[in-house]
Amino acid sequence: MIYLLFLMRAEQLPEIDFHIDMDNGFDQDAPLPVQLHPVVSAKKDELISLAAEKGINIVITQDFRSIEEQDELYAKGRTAEGEIVTNAKGGESYHNFGLAIDFALLSINGAVIWDMNYDGNGNSRADWDEVVEIAKGLGFEWGGDWRSFKDYPHLQYDFGLSIWELQRGKRPPEEE
Repeated sequence: MIYLLFLMRAEQLPEIDFHIDMDNGFDQDAPLPVQLHPVVSAKKDELISLAAEKGINIVITQDFRSIEEQDELYAKGRTAEGEIVTNAKGGESYHNFGLAIDFALLSINGAVIWDMNYDGNGNSRADWDEVVEIAKGLGFEWGGDWRSFKDYPHLQYDFGLSIWELQRGKRPPEEE
């Protein structure tokens, strides 16, 4: 094998203008949200209304979720009885930052259902698909589009923020 070794003297190194932008929007001391974000709440209400206009009644089965509640869900199928329902530990879910909701359909007889083929409004199209289409039109991301661990009831409105950014204190604006 041939090894080449390149040595440069310090005076030959290029000068680099290195600048750190300290105004990056992160606030390590930013309090954790305790409820659904106001923009997400308004979008949720709009989703319910637009679905109702199509003859589809939905219920929100979950919105803001505390870190403790998230840890309890994460334990299911691992250290607690039940099936695994999430891959997100506390602080790793958009629910923990008030940026996600879960929905279900309300059947014509009043039952809460998660039947993705149900067509309660009788238009030969699954109500679930119609709700997802409306939600995406409002800017929500659907958990059913994820490559792994499909979360069909899940809708999130993340403002382009990652969990990593949220964990480090970055927060979305209160208005759009």
